[in-house]
Formats: sequence, structure tokens, C-alpha cells
Amino acid sequence: MVMMTVKLAATPTKTCEAAFISWWDPASECTVTIAEPAAVPELFAEYHVGAVASYAKYGVSAAIDPDTESCARDTALFWVMTDVDGRIVGGVRTAGPLASPADSHAIIEWKARPGESAVRGMLADRIPSGVIEIKAAWMHANGARNPHRAKLHARSGFHLTTLFGVDYYMATSAAHTLERWRSTGGLIAPIPATPYPDERYQTKMMWWDRRTFTVHGEPTQVGSIVVEMERIHRRRQAGDHGRAQSGSGARTASPRARSVMSSHRSRANHQQRQVRKESDHVV
Repeated sequence: MVMMTVKLAATPTKTCEAAFISWWDPASECTVTIAEPAAVPELFAEYHVGAVASYAKYGVSAAIDPDTESCARDTALFWVMTDVDGRIVGGVRTAGPLASPADSHAIIEWKARPGESAVRGMLADRIPSGVIEIKAAWMHANGARNPHRAKLHARSGFHLTTLFGVDYYMATSAAHTLERWRSTGGLIAPIPATPYPDERYQTKMMWWDRRTFTVHGEPTQVGSIVVEMERIHRRRQAGDHGRAQSGSGARTASPRARSVMSSHRSRANHQQRQVRKESDHVV
């Protein structure tokens, strides 16, 4: 067994230096985009509409904020993949880096439940090295049938840790969902599951460590993660150099990304109106 340590940033940053980054992934035939909600609000709106619809499909609407603007304020960065037609087929968002255990939604999920003190302890131990929390992960049913897309989706957390320069990320979800993310080296925390958002579900916590994921992840996933982390790191460096030369802090999207985003505007607005209309009838 070969242990590989990947360390691309020395200290966690409060905010990501890159407001926008994107690239084409040929295996999944998708464009990956990572951005702040304010940088591409139409794209974030479509991502959020998809997340709300996904949660509603599984009967857990109570576990997600249905208001796009409120969700955007709670999002440091979001990650989406769009197909060749410009449709979002999956995404995640992240909060953090966390400043204290109280910043994590996991505290709410385990409140007054067995394991609450352990959750607080795990967060407190890791926060000095940097922790982000992955939230509202979803994938379109068509996208989930493509194994390359599902694997790319599972690697999203490492793309985000690279941008923030943190060592850890965590997520909470039903056990069967987290099983699909084990391929990237995630480990389920040894604590009792919590019935969140209700008694139908047994929610667990999973942790990823950027320093040791190579030991636990699938070799093909590990190889892809290392390549993608290095690519993001290079783009950050190139962007920093470009800003220094131009004297501007702004980042511009690539022509491919601008084309993808332009196709979202009308569709995102329409879908958002539909979700709000449907939510008016929810008792």
C-alpha cells in the first residue's frame, strides 16, 4: 500500500480567493463550475431549484431552505456540473471554513441525541486545521446513471478543499447515500446515527481528510482527485498572477462557461417560479 500526502495550501482561508473557476471534464462530458453565489446568481438559482426539487422528491423538504437568497447567504461556494446542453445535472454547496462547532448544521441534527458530544468533539479537534461542510448534494436521475458523472460528483469536496486550503470536509446524510461517496476516501464517523430530519431516516456523518484520503479511496478516484487538485491549484496561481498584472480583483468566465451560464437564465427563473408556486400549496 502506498501512502501519498497531498498538501497544496498552508493555511485555511476565510473566503475563497477565486470567485469563479470552471473546466471541461471529458469523461463525464460535463463542465464543472465552482463559484460564489453572487458571482453567478442565475447559475446558483438553478442549482438551488434542483436541490429543493430533489429534497421534495424524497420527502425531506424540511431539511433544506427553500428560499434561494437565504440559501445563497449561507453558501461560501457552490459546485455544479452541467451537461453539453447547459443543464445542471448535479451539485453541492459548502459552508465554511467553520469557525466553531456551532457553525455546523450537524450540531442541530444531533441536538439532544446520542453522539452530540462526539460530534462537537470531532469538529473542535479538526477546525484548527480547517473544515468545510458539504450541503445540499443532489444529482439528476439521468446524471446518476452515468458512472463518470457520479464519480465526478463524489470528488467535488476535494475541489472545494483545495480552493479553501483546508484539510478536512464533512457531510451528513442517510447511510446509503454516504456509501456512494466512500470511493473518495470518506470515513463514516463511529457515532450513533440520528433520526434526522425525521424518524424515517438514519443520518450519519462522514469525514474526509485531505492528508490521508489516498489510503482509503479507490485508486482511480484518488488519481483523478490528485490531478484535479493540482489543476485547481495551478489555475489559482495563474489567476493571482493575472490579477497582479492587471491590478484587478475580478475574474472572468471562459467562453464555454459564459455560454453555459447564459442558457440558465430563463430556465432558472421559470423553475424558481414553479417551485414557489408549488410551495404555496404545501401544508
